[in-house]
Amino acid sequence: MGFIDELKWRGMLQDVMPGTEELLNKGMVRGYIGFDPTSDSLGIGNMVQIMTLLHFQRAGHKPIALVGGATGMVGDPSGKSAERNLLSVKDLQHNLECQQKQLEKFLDFNCGKNSAEIVNNYDWFREFKLLDFIRDIGKHITVNYMLAKDSVQNRLENGMSFTEFTYQLIQGYDFYYLWKHYGVKMQMGGSDQWGNIVTGTELIRRKDGGEAYAITTPLIKKADGTKFGKTESGNIFLDRNKTSSYKFYQFWLNSADADAINYVKVFCFFTKEETEALIEKHNQAPHERLLQNTLAKDLTVRVHSLEDYNAAVEASQILFGNSTTEALQKMTEQSLLEIFEGVPQFNIDKSQLESGINIIQFLADSTAVFPSKSEARKMLTAGGVSLNKAKITDLEKQITTSDLIQNRYVIVQKGKKNYFLVKAE
Repeated sequence: MGFIDELKWRGMLQDVMPGTEELLNKGMVRGYIGFDPTSDSLGIGNMVQIMTLLHFQRAGHKPIALVGGATGMVGDPSGKSAERNLLSVKDLQHNLECQQKQLEKFLDFNCGKNSAEIVNNYDWFREFKLLDFIRDIGKHITVNYMLAKDSVQNRLENGMSFTEFTYQLIQGYDFYYLWKHYGVKMQMGGSDQWGNIVTGTELIRRKDGGEAYAITTPLIKKADGTKFGKTESGNIFLDRNKTSSYKFYQFWLNSADADAINYVKVFCFFTKEETEALIEKHNQAPHERLLQNTLAKDLTVRVHSLEDYNAAVEASQILFGNSTTEALQKMTEQSLLEIFEGVPQFNIDKSQLESGINIIQFLADSTAVFPSKSEARKMLTAGGVSLNKAKITDLEKQITTSDLIQNRYVIVQKGKKNYFLVKAE
């Protein structure tokens, strides 16, 4: 199956410039996608473009990932309603280095003539003088042409700086430079990049009479219309230090059925036949959440590791399954804090535990798990309280340092879903 047909059945094809398919059928094509270094980690929205490059490579073509050392200093206005905050050179360089390491994890750099490459547009912009740029490049693209782009039109009412206005011309020159010096014939990107990409093809045509082509992918949205990759706590990043493996795993596991059908096509490498069979099997027993479990495993293993996936599954069992105190004790402190991030927390003096605190006093006075001792006693009697996943019914139980996980924490569970983290300092 060819590259375009692959994108079509996966729902990953938005715009195709005429002649692109014919170009791809002639042999190996060099194509690139740019990555915006606004953060020190790519997010799962960027995974769409990473997957595009991987499908491109698997179809026998040469993928090039461009990290925007130069364009990152300007800021892409596409899809933005307000001016971006400009990054310092130090922050920008840090972001570039981090993103490059992530890209190196996914792309294949050792597969012969279509091995992947990573380039940085700062390499060809750092010596480019302003007067030379506006004389040699700017004269080929009219202001009227630039004003007609959606990324500009959407900002005219509230204003747009000259800095952001020039972005499409700078990105256009990236395409021209890669076409001229790297033999790149095609640029790919999200649908919001169509205007910037076409500016590049137009510059190539007007300046050197050359031909270049473009493909864009649709911007992924959830079935309810909300932005893909966003949660109440923010973006979902590929870096475990910004989004823990557990949260990453849970994002896919909690996706709606309609979203999971879309996601398994976009983010997994299963063939068309395998994907259709998987969806059919899921639809026969939706309550088993086959698609969500498949997505969560495939993506967590690929982005993080098998070890991280197994830890995430075990963490889920602790929160939502019949896990044990022993399983909690085996967890690292980092994993424990990741799982219980966001739950109500209380601090107590560790010295109080040396002589022991009665369970009722612990739940109602030392902490505020219960508003009163009577309510704590009532719930304990009913068997609705667990400490470190062990149900407590003994009203005379003493909480001591021996009850601490990692010699510091006590996990209190009230009912089935209410968790509390107690820290002994």
